[in-house]
Amino acid sequence: MGATAHPEAPEKPPTSPTTETVKFALKAVDTAKEVVELELEAADEVAVRELARHRGYAILTLSRSSLSAPWELKRPFPATLFSIELLALLDAGLNVVEALQTLAEKEPHGAHRRVLDELLEALRRGESLSRAIERMPQHFSDLYVATIRSSERTGNVREALSRFVAYQEELDKLRKKVVAALIYPAILLAVGAAVLAFLMFYVVPRFASVYQEISTGMPLFSSLLLSSGRWVGQHAMAVAGALAALCTALVYTLSKEAIRGALIASLWRIGPLGERLRVYQLARLYRTVGMLLRAGVPAVKAFEMVSGLLAANLREQLGRAVAALKEGRSVSSALTAAGLATPVATRMMAVGEKSGQMGELMDRIARFYDDETARFVDAFARVFEPALMALLGLAVGAVVVLMYMPVFELAGAIQ
Repeated sequence: MGATAHPEAPEKPPTSPTTETVKFALKAVDTAKEVVELELEAADEVAVRELARHRGYAILTLSRSSLSAPWELKRPFPATLFSIELLALLDAGLNVVEALQTLAEKEPHGAHRRVLDELLEALRRGESLSRAIERMPQHFSDLYVATIRSSERTGNVREALSRFVAYQEELDKLRKKVVAALIYPAILLAVGAAVLAFLMFYVVPRFASVYQEISTGMPLFSSLLLSSGRWVGQHAMAVAGALAALCTALVYTLSKEAIRGALIASLWRIGPLGERLRVYQLARLYRTVGMLLRAGVPAVKAFEMVSGLLAANLREQLGRAVAALKEGRSVSSALTAAGLATPVATRMMAVGEKSGQMGELMDRIARFYDDETARFVDAFARVFEPALMALLGLAVGAVVVLMYMPVFELAGAIQ
């Protein structure tokens, strides 16, 4: 029985990015006349048969995929960690087969071990490393395959792995910075919501029962707050259930790709924020294309490969840029005409075209964009965090003051 396979195919059938997909397990015959087992994702059985036909498979059996362990769904193969470990073993003097054997021996039985075993089996059959990883598109991206394939021309796999690891680290650096900037506001929101919930579900209803005999002379807003608290106290389970259902519905709604796409599209229309999102996307574009160009991939092919990394509203612009490149226009003029370059990027790309170092210049442009975005994130965090803290403090303080306002009124009347 062969390993998971992915023979070269001229194209993939078009799929809608908003369609929900299902995993199917197939047993099929590939173009090399070998029986293989693999998994494909598609909307339904008709779509997966069409996808398999485009990839050159003749299906023998087809069924919905089932996982032997539920946690395997949550653990995709860590290509970056695999590259770091493989690079360390190659630097220690092991060859590729020995390094893969070492990684397989340290990995417990499971999905990751099967991936390593399939790579070893392919290498022992005489296949190249790029061909072996290309057979597993669910674990290794086209970018990874192109990077390894370029190294096989020069015989320097370590250089390709180093380039890919550096690329991933640069790609993750800004994302980690954004996530780190959002952690503190998220904690503030969670704590503030918990405090307000405690006040409204526990404290305010008890104050309302104390003030129940007071029917006149109570401030309007205090009366409204206490009436609300009394109602919440009487229907606490129903209110809690409604809030839980609302949160569940919100999470389910945001899990839909079409909804997320519409939400992101609306964010793009917000002036300064939309421009920051555009710059972030352009940084990913330039960094990935630069890596592919340094790996020896032609410019047109490189831009076609990175289309999936861009937001949906930029893919049409990238398509226009690729068409212009096929017509013989330079990279700088094609991207500028398509709206995928700032004046700084246009000038730097022109320098790269003259010096023949377009890959290095693309990476410098990406770093320039990343620095811009990092400065924006820092400035936004410095303003947003104090503003959020003040807003939550005002909300909690307002509830407490309105609860005690009748006491103040009563004390004043007694005096």
